[in-house]
Amino acid sequence: MKHAVLAGIVCALVGFTSSFAVVLSGLRAVGATPEQAASGLLALCLTMGLGCVVFSWRLRMPITMAWSTPGAALLAAAAAPHGGFPTAVGTFVVVGVLLALCGLIRPLGDLVARIPTALAQAMLAGVLLTLCVAPFRALSHSPAAIAPVVLTWLAFVAARSRWAVPAALVAAAGVMVVTGTFSHVPAGSARPVVDLVAPTFSLPAIVALGLPLFLVTMTSQNIPGMAVLGSFGYRPDFRGPLTYAGAATSLGALAGGHAINLAAISAALAAGPEAHPDPRKRWVAGVSWGLTYLAFGPLAGLVAAVAEATPDGIVETVAGLALIGTFAGAASAALGSAAHRDAAAITVLVSASGLAVGGIGAAFWGLVAGGLYLIATSGRGRPPARHRPTTR
Repeated sequence: MKHAVLAGIVCALVGFTSSFAVVLSGLRAVGATPEQAASGLLALCLTMGLGCVVFSWRLRMPITMAWSTPGAALLAAAAAPHGGFPTAVGTFVVVGVLLALCGLIRPLGDLVARIPTALAQAMLAGVLLTLCVAPFRALSHSPAAIAPVVLTWLAFVAARSRWAVPAALVAAAGVMVVTGTFSHVPAGSARPVVDLVAPTFSLPAIVALGLPLFLVTMTSQNIPGMAVLGSFGYRPDFRGPLTYAGAATSLGALAGGHAINLAAISAALAAGPEAHPDPRKRWVAGVSWGLTYLAFGPLAGLVAAVAEATPDGIVETVAGLALIGTFAGAASAALGSAAHRDAAAITVLVSASGLAVGGIGAAFWGLVAGGLYLIATSGRGRPPARHRPTTR
């Protein structure tokens, strides 16, 4: 049992340190103040931690939840909607309703699952591309501050890849000590505060932010998360966890959180033999995972305050390094299918272009462009091989 407890703590520690910068960047990009971003981080930690504890305990399975890191990355690449953060919060509420409906209405979830994986992953890859180049842009502008972070990350990728981003975060903390960042953190910032936001609803914002956020959360998190648990022999009734994730997303949105979901790749750490040799005892890892996130919640204010005081480029660098693995997986899934490769490539390019039409951002138009290409080419065969040069 001790091994399972430790596995859950380690998973939560790595998950938090590897992606909280992405969450803060995403919330700030859509208009949140530092206080609202801290409140959102707190809401996410509490809602997903509670979900882990309740469902792992009740089902005696390692049911793990996480914030939507791909969703946060999508927000980080977006522009603040007209109406500011209250409008973004309104879209989060709608996303939560849609996620809950996928848990309550099985055909709706099945319909989302029918969206070509290549296009959904291509949209994500296009969004992530702009974020993953940030560390290298920052390196050219502030080499003394950014180089130690990037080199530390690279060293740990080669040795202990799971700890690469946490190690980069430690290096970033070292840079902050040298530059005196911590002296600029306001007194009292460690106090956790829930900053409630009255949502406003805008159809363009729901289309531009809400629909892509819903799709990447379902296709990149919930559906793979269910598959990961199934691969280890766990086949619970997912209606409860999915409905909870959606309802908690809508409720947490009022405090600034964007979305929670079933954990995907990281779920394997709690559901696999690394957590415990006996599958019947791995649920303990899910409970300890949740309790660790509940403990992280009160630290959200301090984390956000330190992030706000960091030198330019540090937060973007940590966030970008944390997303490189996700980008690689999304790009591989998008371009791996020969049947969908051209459509996926178009989706990646449009999603990364920054195109905005009618207040609707590039992620949505990337999905539309790829879908239209598939429709336009569905009646013809593949072009001859000579028209498809490859680079080797």
